[in-house]
Amino acid sequence: MTGSVDTAQVVAARVEQGELIGAREGDVAVFRGVPYARALRFSSPRPAEPWRRRSATEFSRAFVQSADPDSAEDALYANVWTPDTVASLPVLLYIHGGGWQVGAGSVPTFDGAHLAAAGGLVVVNFNYRLSGFGWGLHEDLADPETGLCANWGLQDQAAAIRWVAENIAAFGGDPGNITLCGTSAGGGTAWLLALRAEEMGIRRLISISAAHAAPPATSLTPEDSRRVYESIAAELGTSVAGLRDVPYAAFHTAWLAAFAGDPGSRRVLSGREYRGPIRDGVTMPEFAHVAPTPSIPVMSIHNSTEGSFFTDPLSPSFPPAPPVPVGEAQLVRAVRGVLGKLSADVPAGLAEKCVRAYRAAAEDEGLPSDPRTLWTEVWGDALFRNRIVRLAERHARLGTTPGYVMQFAHPVRAPHYGTPHDATSKFLFGTYSHPMNVAQFGDRPAERRVSTLFMAYVASFARDGVPRAVGAPQWPEFSASRPSTLILGGPAVARVDGVPKLRQLDFWREVP
Repeated sequence: MTGSVDTAQVVAARVEQGELIGAREGDVAVFRGVPYARALRFSSPRPAEPWRRRSATEFSRAFVQSADPDSAEDALYANVWTPDTVASLPVLLYIHGGGWQVGAGSVPTFDGAHLAAAGGLVVVNFNYRLSGFGWGLHEDLADPETGLCANWGLQDQAAAIRWVAENIAAFGGDPGNITLCGTSAGGGTAWLLALRAEEMGIRRLISISAAHAAPPATSLTPEDSRRVYESIAAELGTSVAGLRDVPYAAFHTAWLAAFAGDPGSRRVLSGREYRGPIRDGVTMPEFAHVAPTPSIPVMSIHNSTEGSFFTDPLSPSFPPAPPVPVGEAQLVRAVRGVLGKLSADVPAGLAEKCVRAYRAAAEDEGLPSDPRTLWTEVWGDALFRNRIVRLAERHARLGTTPGYVMQFAHPVRAPHYGTPHDATSKFLFGTYSHPMNVAQFGDRPAERRVSTLFMAYVASFARDGVPRAVGAPQWPEFSASRPSTLILGGPAVARVDGVPKLRQLDFWREVP
């Protein structure tokens, strides 16, 4: 997509493929809809086609997703915000989340202008392939040039990193100082890509509310992936290789149908909650929880109530939240439903044991123990916080680089509650006051202070690997045995303490 801009605001940058015409907007220059790669369906990304002079003032379309009728397969584009096109500034490359199914760099929440200006950073985000177009595996879809047959979205992300390393100097960025950052699904794949930090040219990692992929909850097994592609091909009257040529809407509809409804009724047992990266031995050699810890400095962030994104009836989560449990029997059923996201076979009595463990921990710590709160805590810990904290502990124990842990705790406004999954992005990018966010997150001095500190810590970390902010506590390297978690948000605004609600996580040590 192209656009025009007042000539007084025009700013140019020359990348490998050709000249880009962007726009100066306030304190930053912005280049939108920049092709970083091109891809045929189920093929590895190729270098973008060259151009002579290209307008970069409008976002590209999002990649195919049901809620966006304007979305399209031609979507491998990046967006760049820079304070100074002739400087050599630290680079923050951001991977959006959305369960590997939705999202785009054009979402207003991820507008990089505030962070770029406040932090003195070049901020980049981008689109990548989603759902069955981006996250699957089948040998009949092997690329004739690369031989790769899986994780096309992960391949896109790697291509974006390479494009940034090769071209970011044209925007005033330092190609030798790239920090990779991502939230949720993007946080999980950022972690995987950071395992190849030296190869990719990544200097630091910021992983936020990471959805770490592993079957059966958040990744398909290779066997199940093959079965889904083969069954869809049969439904559409073609071969697996022939799926490259069917209308994209037909394939997308069939993919969504394969994972619709109750997980127990599906044709496969893995990918029960999300369909993310698949362990193929090449693009993803191993899952994060068994792979070596990253060899670069790591900032690991989670929210205080990750689960409230999914249990708040007013949340934008998809599918919508189930009814809030009332009473013990409903609570046990609700918790069993969460456990069912992690396993096709929930042992008898495990849900009751989970409720007892969480209630005892809450009561001992003086925390609420009503059904909604316990259900919310279980949901958030099961899918996010448990593995995030455990990986941070392992990095502190086995890693050779500094690790920093933050619990983001700034509460949302009533009738919303807690600090839900993905609350962080509104404050990292300073977009909490955007019309799509302000009703939930507010626009008061407290929000401005939290966002200012968040940006400062992140910008400092991206600059030299040490997170610091003026007028805020020194953030020590993480150790599970002493107070070293930065709690950002809440009455104290910023403080250092031990890992909150650590006892609740003890339950998961006993769960395979």
